[in-house]
Amino acid sequence: MDGEYKSLTGKSLESNFLFIGQYNCPPNYFFRGNNVRDNYVIHYVQDGCGSFSSANRPAVTLKKGDLFILPKGVPCFYQADGKNPWKYFWIGFSGTKIKTMLAGSELNKERYLRQVQNSQFYTSLHQLFTTLKKPSSLANDILIEALTYQMFYQLVTEYPDKTPHANTKAQQRLHLANYYLREHYQDSNCNIEDLCHHLNISRSYLYNLFKVQMNVSPQKFLTQLRMEDAQQQLVNTDDSIQVISRRVGYKDEFTFSKAFKRYSGFSPKIYRLKS
Repeated sequence: MDGEYKSLTGKSLESNFLFIGQYNCPPNYFFRGNNVRDNYVIHYVQDGCGSFSSANRPAVTLKKGDLFILPKGVPCFYQADGKNPWKYFWIGFSGTKIKTMLAGSELNKERYLRQVQNSQFYTSLHQLFTTLKKPSSLANDILIEALTYQMFYQLVTEYPDKTPHANTKAQQRLHLANYYLREHYQDSNCNIEDLCHHLNISRSYLYNLFKVQMNVSPQKFLTQLRMEDAQQQLVNTDDSIQVISRRVGYKDEFTFSKAFKRYSGFSPKIYRLKS
């Protein structure tokens, strides 16, 4: 068998695994789907070689033992070598904390790592991939959650981002803003104006902080928190759309449904049916 694929139903808002797969590529094979992903996908090269490029980065040749990531919302292209095509496995994931956990690593900056096969990071990554292939159970779900944080911990400690961060105070404010929104997004009274008041900073300063560090506005980040939570509840519960809308911080179902369709392209009802 040249390849395998498994769709996953995640249960964690912070680290939601969407799919895993493995493929023994034919010569010159390249992915013909959308090259701008709605999630993050890590690929580990198990054999052979190929080329990888992403927006604003030069193309590189990667081989057995190397790893690359398709970041959310970033155009990428990757192709198997014509003579020695690569075999790789991948894990697709999303969640409100993924970007934050990646931000402290060299992988976030370069979008690839070379020769990671002897690292603790790779050991956790491979164990996570193997565990995700197993049938869901309480014990397995707990192990997946533990391996996820272990993997990201080892990523940022073994392959830290060496870019100097001059403005520590700005980083602290961004961290506090993230924490505040994650803790309060389910409250319909949570808004960016109150966040600015809570941190004693201007709205324009907060906007620039989010755009520079996270490439997203504070309002869009708040909406993302609410929508990703709603997506999980639509898939994993039978609760009514009205109940879910109030649970994720909307005062009425109509406003929630309009926001959800803008975010996902589908109404909540259609999203639930197709998932």
